[in-house]
Amino acid sequence: MALKGSRIKLSDALDINSVVTFILSLQQESGDIPWHKDGKTDPWDLIETIMGLNIGKCFDASHRAFEWLKIIQNTDGSWYSSYVNGKPEDRTCETHMAAYFSVGLFHTWLTDKNTAFVEYYWTTMEKGINYAISLQTKTGEIYWAKSPEGNVDPMSLLAGSSSIFMSLKCALAIAGILGKKRRSWETAFDKLGNSIRKNIHNYNVSKSRFSMYWFYPVLSGALTGEKAENRIEKYWNKYVIEGQGARCVSDQPWVTMAETSELVLALSGMGQMEKAKIVFSWIQNRRYEDKTYWCGYTYPDMVIWPEEKISWTNAVVLLAADAVYALTPASDLFCHRSWDGFAYKGFLN
Repeated sequence: MALKGSRIKLSDALDINSVVTFILSLQQESGDIPWHKDGKTDPWDLIETIMGLNIGKCFDASHRAFEWLKIIQNTDGSWYSSYVNGKPEDRTCETHMAAYFSVGLFHTWLTDKNTAFVEYYWTTMEKGINYAISLQTKTGEIYWAKSPEGNVDPMSLLAGSSSIFMSLKCALAIAGILGKKRRSWETAFDKLGNSIRKNIHNYNVSKSRFSMYWFYPVLSGALTGEKAENRIEKYWNKYVIEGQGARCVSDQPWVTMAETSELVLALSGMGQMEKAKIVFSWIQNRRYEDKTYWCGYTYPDMVIWPEEKISWTNAVVLLAADAVYALTPASDLFCHRSWDGFAYKGFLN
């Protein structure tokens, strides 16, 4: 896979201060950070935003967002799918949203090594993980959600389950830091990883048009080595527009900064750093005058859509930059070589 692209210096790639300043401008007094002005918040994307703030060393702001999530968590460990001004908008309770809290928490620990902080949020994280794995099937897949009426939707999503795989890794890494043991999490982790590697046909194939379906098993580290390389190579032309970035969905000419940045994380995680840098270079001129990033655009007519500046889109660009430029001690979070199962070895590399 020979890619065309320019080699870029960090100073030319992005303005971290501009991106972080924009995210901070959206934070509400409660700590909540919506997608955009007057927009909604969902817990998964808020964790993505928190990690972006960590990269910008805005720990006070990221801690306030964590506290908001702690306060609004449901008693069963879940969160609602979306909120507007702190009030539930969609009362569906998705498993990957409940579990992802651990990824943000471990990312925070990697950046500042504040063990007291992760100890404080242990119970919040534990409840979220337990909610997610309570919907795991005997064959390892995890059902995606409960309806507002409390009914389990018996559908497993490959991207969502891959996200939970990453969440379980981070939760177990935190358990190790705190000297705790969670056998049920280890069992769930093993079953889920085996499912993604061997029973991919059990996942909802209707979602395969989304590029996340393609690269999330690699991004999460559920697929590594030759299996990861084969999956990326096999479907590259389906999801990627050369010189532009990753499509959100394979059947539409809509390139998004978030999916492109997450593809960069997957490539760098596999060790394909040169490809990661080239793909990252493709989106560096997809910015507004204030040096924040578009959400997406249509190609080849180059219409920016939607026009809103999105908090988590800008945050994941920072995550990609960290992965390729090693800006923080958390830069290897998604790196496959940093993990031995759920044991994090990144600080030894």
